[in-house]
Amino acid sequence: MSQAILSVKALKTVFRDRKSERTVVDGIDFEIGSNEVVALVGESGCGKSITSLSIMGLLPRSGEVADGEIRFRGQNLVGLSKKEISRLRGNKMAMIFQEPMTSLNPVLTIGTQMTEGVRRHLGVSKEEAAKVADDWLRRVGFPEPARIRREYPHRLSGGMRQRVMLAMAMACKPELLIADEPTTALDVTIQAQVLDLIRQLIAETRMSVLFITHDLGVVAEMATRVVVMYAGQIVETADVRTLFTSPRHPYTKGLLASTPRMTGTARKLVPIPGSVPPAGQYAASCRFADRCPQARPECREQVPELRDAGGGHQVRCILA
Repeated sequence: MSQAILSVKALKTVFRDRKSERTVVDGIDFEIGSNEVVALVGESGCGKSITSLSIMGLLPRSGEVADGEIRFRGQNLVGLSKKEISRLRGNKMAMIFQEPMTSLNPVLTIGTQMTEGVRRHLGVSKEEAAKVADDWLRRVGFPEPARIRREYPHRLSGGMRQRVMLAMAMACKPELLIADEPTTALDVTIQAQVLDLIRQLIAETRMSVLFITHDLGVVAEMATRVVVMYAGQIVETADVRTLFTSPRHPYTKGLLASTPRMTGTARKLVPIPGSVPPAGQYAASCRFADRCPQARPECREQVPELRDAGGGHQVRCILA
């Protein structure tokens, strides 16, 4: 892998209230190289989105990075002031969210929201910012960008709003894009268009991408490397081909077995029994043991470590 643009080491994110403290992300490590697309996968509740919000410094008030490092281009983002991290956010690092309607301000026009970030980070005039906005709106598929700038978010469809979010994220030419379930709320036709657009922008700008999803079909299409997350921990990581052909962790195998395929002979889908444990209520052993069809008594007696399986393949399982 090329030199890491983002390096996350022993990241621990907790949520506190007056009565309790819950660990949602528990000591995870991964890197993203230059022009690399890394997919972070797992069921809802595994800690994927909290990981992305930790990186971007967007945790809610009750959340805090309690330990570890988040290094972007060698600079540790943990402990930076809001002003310091805001200089990077939207400029060198950008993020698009699962539901753009909750991310766009409903009382401001698209143009106002786009040009604000451009003027702030690029230091250009209002007219120049409008030109940058128009250019990116055109690049994401709007033939009349000036008209789109005058619209309010509620006047656009879900797919159009997601393309606007992508244009806003790309306007300052970030080096790292975090895409948190960017196609989940869209129908399959619009999903394909958005994915094609992201792939095209990756090729043009050579940016790095952290692609967060639970859709393994999207992973196979977009990623070069995959990080599988379960109950706040990384349980397996490998290049995309290795993960799909030779998964080692029972959870990864379960995800693949429960995913429909469009090719080959028809097969019955096998769901993973049970559900992800609530955040902060993790067992002091293998966290997947209660759902694992291969679990042994020793799985409930020790905490497995993330071990090197060779060739950049890592797995957290005593059976592997």
